[in-house]
Amino acid sequence: MEISMAQAVVEAAKAIGAALCMGIGAIGPAIGEGNAVGKALEGMARQPDISGTLRTNMILGCAITETTGIYSLVIALLLMFM
Repeated sequence: MEISMAQAVVEAAKAIGAALCMGIGAIGPAIGEGNAVGKALEGMARQPDISGTLRTNMILGCAITETTGIYSLVIALLLMFM
């Protein structure tokens, strides 16, 4: 089975596009979650009596932030296998 040059270029572009999608798509959630956890820990240190509420809100925020990483994974998989 021989692959033409055009097909090889398309396959390489799909792989590079998927890698860029995951690489850039993971930066936002990583920065956002790090910032959210840091601020929640600061709040817990300042007011330990509301740490349960802060923890719940932090986990909810991290879950919402992580959806952008999951969307970039879906797009990368679509690029690779379509």
